[in-house]
Amino acid sequence: MRERRHIASLDGLRGITALAVVMAHVYLVFPALGPLPLPDIGSGAVAIFFAVSGFLIAYLYGDRPFSRKNAADFLVSRFARIYPVYLAAVLLVVVLSAVPGLGYIDPITGPFQIVRHIVMLGSTGVLWTIPPEIQFYLVFPFIWMFLANPVRYQWIAVLIGCLLAIDGLLGFPGSGILLISKLPYFLLGVLAGYLHPRLQSAARGITVGVMAILLPAFLLSHRALSIEVSDTLWGMSTALAAALSVLLVAREHPISAAVFASRPLRFLGTISFSLYLLHVPCLFLTAKLLAGMPLWLVIPIGCAVALAVATASYHVIEAPCRIFLVNRWKRRNPRKAELLTST
Repeated sequence: MRERRHIASLDGLRGITALAVVMAHVYLVFPALGPLPLPDIGSGAVAIFFAVSGFLIAYLYGDRPFSRKNAADFLVSRFARIYPVYLAAVLLVVVLSAVPGLGYIDPITGPFQIVRHIVMLGSTGVLWTIPPEIQFYLVFPFIWMFLANPVRYQWIAVLIGCLLAIDGLLGFPGSGILLISKLPYFLLGVLAGYLHPRLQSAARGITVGVMAILLPAFLLSHRALSIEVSDTLWGMSTALAAALSVLLVAREHPISAAVFASRPLRFLGTISFSLYLLHVPCLFLTAKLLAGMPLWLVIPIGCAVALAVATASYHVIEAPCRIFLVNRWKRRNPRKAELLTST
């Protein structure tokens, strides 16, 4: 099997969506700015994140042979990618929540809540997105089994299809931290990632015009798609729009790649996970330390601090911990372990 080519434009897409989440939370930390002018842009960006996750996992793993060893490698890779910086973010919030009189905006207090977040079942602030992501990682090996042998494991496709249909009929119920309520984003992302290498290159020709309409419409105004954000954001229609947006960006037409694969956006994509997890504490502490100064000055400083902290986090926590954990696993399980470092 040929090694999959890195899709630089998806780095840029992650960078854009991370900035969209930061923008949404600027209005949360600085309520004096008034209501957010773009309706629910933060949730739309998170939906894109989920679709990108499904896309990349299917793109990178969907054509690899399935085995228990490869499935274990996959799970270790995902854990090493996410958990160290996630744990650092949780502990930072716990510390800020314990400071008397600070009044941190999204506190984690008490043993139950602390343990709940450490084991990735918490829902405070931006941390709510990690539980469904982890749950999807645990489900993906079953999808991988089907992709590796569709005839033998066709029951998996039938089961997932029935689950998705029932889930949709019930309105995607359940807490936001449960995979069941976000299932279509991951599954349609998987479908897009599996189809991407099978599409003819000529199909790229239609991507720029469609993407120029679809992606801004999805991120900036769900009402442009006749969707009521407060009621049905997390449903099949927006999942389809999110997955299609990701697929169109991944096609990397030269015009779209000039934007999404540009160096600044790729850099933001590289640090996007740390930026996503740590920007609220950075904005909050900047607002506290610079209280009384004009917002036009405080907000850019807060955003600059968030970028600097996210960059440091990536180089000090995220990347080194991932390499350390993967190398530990490789020493114990050397066969095919080189595949881990690419994801």
